[in-house]
Amino acid sequence: MSSWGNAVKISIFGESHGEGIGVVIDGLPAGEEIDLDKVYLQMARRAPGKDKAATPRLEKDIPEILSGMLNGKTTGAPLCAVIRNTNTRSGDYGNITNAPRPGHADYTGFVRYSGFNDIRGGGHFSGRLTAPLVFAGAVCRQILNRRGINIAAHISSVGNIEDERFDPVNIPDELCERLSGAVFGLIDINREEKMRALIEQCRLEGDSIGGTIECAVTGVPAGAGSPMFGGVENVISSIIFGIPAVKGIEFGEGFNASRLRGSENNDEFYYDGDNVRTRTNRHGGILGGISSGMPIIFRTAIKPTPSISVQQNTVDLDAHSDTTLNVKGRHDPCIVVRAVPVVEAATAVAVINILSEVHML
Repeated sequence: MSSWGNAVKISIFGESHGEGIGVVIDGLPAGEEIDLDKVYLQMARRAPGKDKAATPRLEKDIPEILSGMLNGKTTGAPLCAVIRNTNTRSGDYGNITNAPRPGHADYTGFVRYSGFNDIRGGGHFSGRLTAPLVFAGAVCRQILNRRGINIAAHISSVGNIEDERFDPVNIPDELCERLSGAVFGLIDINREEKMRALIEQCRLEGDSIGGTIECAVTGVPAGAGSPMFGGVENVISSIIFGIPAVKGIEFGEGFNASRLRGSENNDEFYYDGDNVRTRTNRHGGILGGISSGMPIIFRTAIKPTPSISVQQNTVDLDAHSDTTLNVKGRHDPCIVVRAVPVVEAATAVAVINILSEVHML
């Protein structure tokens, strides 16, 4: 499936080395003003070729809006945007035609699509397909911002180097604004030098490194979401796992809650004026699949970039024999940095769906 959503549906199309990639967004409310400069800012945060922590493949990633907007406002019709691919080097992928790259979807795609899948740059499996997702999220987050909902994420860790975490109870709007425009988003900017040094070390060694991203959503009112299979965790997780390289997600206290007693993990309620709040937020803003009004907080695990230049063992699908492979091409030594705006974007699409389905948008 390359389509996602119910109230607001997105459909992503294209391949990494095709003519272009894009998205159709259906179900957006009409009359919403969209600031394209803010959209371009989000696209630039994700775009490659601008930092040593990213692939040197340089793409401008300027979306061409084909429908759904008139005079800067949504029309209510499907919003379609195309992003042209202008800097492809398909020849770099000639040696993987029959030798699948370890850690990639080359082999599983070969089996699933009987060898007809486009392997150049990963084809439809490529992280390049997150560009149209960022466009969709950049549109949705402006609609949410107008309703007092902020989304921000940061690099929680690179390897074993960790950033500070969000205060789970009070997340200032100023912090959200700073992080949502950052290229190397950190709460404690003093951690950047060590993280960059580790990424650079991996790059020079022809290797890569993984990490985690923490994301927060503030301003979501209590009562959004549904129990069982329509919960806030379910909806957010389902789109987050559409991001290539995501291998895990946890909300609030997450896996650490399994080590606690109930008396330690429960968040006690109190009245703050007319509003019910909790003094702590181990539940990550979600109880029974429904928002509690506290900040929604989750962390996402990102695997190391599987395209590394060190020699690896693989198979020759034509000869039915074992072989070795040296991956060519231009790749991120650490996906985490450019994945931050992607996680924010996916979260924006999820939240607009959650609120729309319960008529709270």
